[in-house]
Amino acid sequence: MSSLNLKHLRYFWAVATHGSIASASEVLYLTPQTISGQLRELEQQLNAKLFQKSGRNLVLTDTGRVVFSYADEMFRLGDELQDVLAGRTPGSALTLTVGVAMVVPKLLAYRVLEPVLRMQDRVRLVCQEAPLVDLLAELSVHKLDLVLADSPISPALNIRAYNHLLGESGISFFSTHKKARKYAAGFPHSLNDAPMLMPTASSALRRMLEQWFERHEIRPDITAEFEDRALMKAFGEADAGIFTSPTAVEDDVVAKYGVRVIGRTDDIKEHFYAISAERRLKHPAVTAITETARSELFSSS
Repeated sequence: MSSLNLKHLRYFWAVATHGSIASASEVLYLTPQTISGQLRELEQQLNAKLFQKSGRNLVLTDTGRVVFSYADEMFRLGDELQDVLAGRTPGSALTLTVGVAMVVPKLLAYRVLEPVLRMQDRVRLVCQEAPLVDLLAELSVHKLDLVLADSPISPALNIRAYNHLLGESGISFFSTHKKARKYAAGFPHSLNDAPMLMPTASSALRRMLEQWFERHEIRPDITAEFEDRALMKAFGEADAGIFTSPTAVEDDVVAKYGVRVIGRTDDIKEHFYAISAERRLKHPAVTAITETARSELFSSS
């Protein structure tokens, strides 16, 4: 094989980083046709496809992921060399870019990610929030290092990623202080006809709650549904209805929202996952997250 054309490799790296040829063309100030032609030449030289179509998006093939990992390291070192020559200290901070699925409770996401802020070597934490399917698409093109979710990645999705179970937690039910005594008495049947704030149908918790209510022959009055569980808690704080949160962060919810626990159940277990593009977790910040979550946050489970 002749020497790799680094210009072609940089165009490939830009497309993989930005997710599309159109986006890369804007960054590189080149026409999409030029970039497409350069990518074809690189694939011909490597005798392998680097991208495949997934709807309107480009997804890296297995070979593409390997090439991207090397290209990413090469250009990162190139940037570091420029820093050195300019008199700047290279690598002063690692960066960890995390996608948080909207259905993951914000207090729990903070508790999971908080060990990154305490690391001896400084890490710059970048958090993004979006629906899980959008975050997984970003993960597939290496725009994210990690995704926090309440469910594992579906085998039906054409995305190569790996689930790392952080832990599980039972569910606690909360209401304002003035209603707590009423609903705590006779729990869980006190929830019959009670105003209930629920996650939307896209959440794994919603399906588990509905099954639990059905088993106990409880029919709550569903007042509102939320994709953002922080917003749901804000409504609960304002006495709009009863809401739920993982028991693992029960004390944090009580302290932050000034509410009371009216009951708990371990019949419903929420599972939380760190989803990565790698089977083996290598990033030191990701290792800190998973180890602390398993040994401290979810240790009682």
